[in-house]
Amino acid sequence: MPSSPGRPRSLFTVVLLLLTAMFVYACSQVPTYDNPQPLVSLNQTYDYQQDIRPIFEAKCIACHGCYDAPCQLKLTSADGLLRGASTLPVYDGGRLENMTPTRLGVDAQTPAEWRQKGFFSVLHGDVGDVESALDGRDTSVLYQMLALGRQNPLPANSRIPDDVNMGMARPQSCPSLVNFEDYADGHPFGGMPFASAGLTEQEFRTLETWIAEGAVTEPAAYEPGDAERQAVQRWEDFFNAGGERHRLVSRYLFEHLFAAHLNFPDIDGAHFYELVRSWTPPGERILPVATVRPNDDPKGRFYYRLQPITRTIVEKTHITYDLGETRMRRFQSLFFEPEWQVGEPPGYGYEARANPFQTFAAIPARSRYQFMLDDAEYFVRNFIRGPVCRGQVATDVIRDQFWTVFEDPDQEAYVNDAAYRDSVTPLLGLPGQDSDLLALGSEWLGYKHKRNDYLEKREVHYAHRKPDGATLDEIWDGDGWNRDALLTIFRHHDSASVRRGLHGQVPRTIWVMDYPLLERTYYELVVNFNVFGSVSHQAQTRLYFDLIRNGSEHNFLRYMPADARQPIYDHWYQGAAAIKNAITYTDLDRQTPSTLDFSSLGQQPDERALMTRFSELLTQRAADVAGPPDTLNRCSGSGCDRPDISVAQRQVEAILRPLTGETGATLPAIQQLPEVTFLRITDGDQRWVYTLVHNRLHENVAFMFAEDSRLTPEEDTVTVMEGTLGSYPNFSFDIPLEDLDVFVSALRRVDSRDGLHDLAARWGVRRTSPQFWSILADFRRYVEDTDPEQAGIFDVNRYENL
Repeated sequence: MPSSPGRPRSLFTVVLLLLTAMFVYACSQVPTYDNPQPLVSLNQTYDYQQDIRPIFEAKCIACHGCYDAPCQLKLTSADGLLRGASTLPVYDGGRLENMTPTRLGVDAQTPAEWRQKGFFSVLHGDVGDVESALDGRDTSVLYQMLALGRQNPLPANSRIPDDVNMGMARPQSCPSLVNFEDYADGHPFGGMPFASAGLTEQEFRTLETWIAEGAVTEPAAYEPGDAERQAVQRWEDFFNAGGERHRLVSRYLFEHLFAAHLNFPDIDGAHFYELVRSWTPPGERILPVATVRPNDDPKGRFYYRLQPITRTIVEKTHITYDLGETRMRRFQSLFFEPEWQVGEPPGYGYEARANPFQTFAAIPARSRYQFMLDDAEYFVRNFIRGPVCRGQVATDVIRDQFWTVFEDPDQEAYVNDAAYRDSVTPLLGLPGQDSDLLALGSEWLGYKHKRNDYLEKREVHYAHRKPDGATLDEIWDGDGWNRDALLTIFRHHDSASVRRGLHGQVPRTIWVMDYPLLERTYYELVVNFNVFGSVSHQAQTRLYFDLIRNGSEHNFLRYMPADARQPIYDHWYQGAAAIKNAITYTDLDRQTPSTLDFSSLGQQPDERALMTRFSELLTQRAADVAGPPDTLNRCSGSGCDRPDISVAQRQVEAILRPLTGETGATLPAIQQLPEVTFLRITDGDQRWVYTLVHNRLHENVAFMFAEDSRLTPEEDTVTVMEGTLGSYPNFSFDIPLEDLDVFVSALRRVDSRDGLHDLAARWGVRRTSPQFWSILADFRRYVEDTDPEQAGIFDVNRYENL
């Protein structure tokens, strides 16, 4: 009988009510599309950091590590995995308005916040019917991708089928659970790892079990030692010190170090760090100030903080800068020993962002320039190599191989002449702050005229100061110890690399950078560049960098004989560039002579003879910092062998060296080579690593479009570099030493793409090779062995299908 009011309930009734309440609560927790909840096993077989992260590092981060990671899925950290994927591409050359930034760890802090920005989970999704969700595999896009790759493996050592689109411009599908079946039907070879050798049985089963049990992640453990903790505190105290002078210097340093991976060289095993602006003071959890650019107005009190980097290091964005006792003393010497005062502290408005020369005018110009020269390679790596991940906005304005040198700070005009500095500073502003499409024309024209006015003033000033012409001592010699004085830059289509020293054949062009050029290039391509910017912003950046390159070339031509300057310049600007030269650039100084001695070349020497002679004089000027001569690329006949390497390695270089004296006309194989090709040469337990760099020659690099029409492939060359060069290997070969001469002979016979395919079939490391991932890892180990501070995972998004 039912109980009457006021009568105590039976135990059975109480239990029934309790079970009913638990059932209602459980139903309220059913996963939904807006708020998917993971199905998590109480017992976890695998640990994310110990078991899962190594698999991602071995076979996933090579594609999912940078801004151009497919579907913005970054697997370098647990946070990136939890953030998930997005259908919105970061790189979009036709974007009419700026995109809302999606920087991991900056623009949102939790998965829920990323969902609000359009990201969807790849670990835990909605299947619509909770009864069918037996375990985490049913709700995981990641598992579906891995299973698809497992179901449709590519034949070992085969070329990828032509209907599999591997190009960088391929449309991103980015399927979610609801449309995954359609994706799989339309892209049977679209599983992961994409277009490459798959996971091993053990790797797949490990990931499958981990996902089935709920794909539990945890952040990387971080526990600094006492010495590291004290170093962090000391540097945070330094950057946050009071006083107008110190605040201005800290702001200047932050804008130059925000992209660096900071290292403590005095402390063994120390982490890398990033310098960030945080709403919280030292000692509290870092809360990043999420401005688009590092020189945007924070609109509130902030603190400079050192944030440990616990994500996996990828080579492309790994640009290091040392902090230590030596650096602390150097900063004190450069910025605080000179006498100077701050007047009105600069703000963060349009003019302050556009013209750093005005913003930081109170800091002695010599201090600023010397600060950049101290680590010139770091700054050049920042604007040449990264960290934007896909750099064709900037790289198509430079040639494929050239040398860069710098004006000596004791003679550089902007640094040493206050009147001249005051007169030209207003002309040194940079475009790109206004991203509106309608502003493109007016912004570009205004800044172009200012730049040309500046260059004319500069040439007049230098001609008046030295009427007898440029002298070799105007070029910085690294003060007898700094190897950053001589740099070689290689372009690899939409990426680029920098190496200390003068490498490769004598180039067609050489850049001479003074302080205004070095600082403007850094601000234009790093500080003020917005990877999420509109087509207007990207175009303004590209067009102004064209002027920067042109200015560096003007600076160099001062050292050439006056009557040779125009012919050399015309050779650099062939074809339609002659028209652009007439309407965009300023005229050369063809009157002021040069003091350099070219007499040994006779009457009317050709361009190559002049460039070769200048390279000899340059090497003499900076002999103490030039490093060992490049006997691989600029040596012939006897006496080219290096005494510092083994007999076997001398054999390797003797076989490779003849390639560097060829052109695309004499060795058609050069025209077929990818941009960057890694070579691993083995002999028993020995291995040597080299890079073949394809240098494409152009009639000119003055235009954004139709680059293919300006290529002159018969003039292409190849540079052989010891070690790895570039963040994005386009292909690699694995060659036993006993086969190396046969390999080179076969390469010499290649005259078509099919011929290169045949070469790859015998010695190539194709994406489908069972050794693909292990050999790629060995290239990284080589860097760890030879230059461990610079090691990171290589990106294979550009690896070709040979």
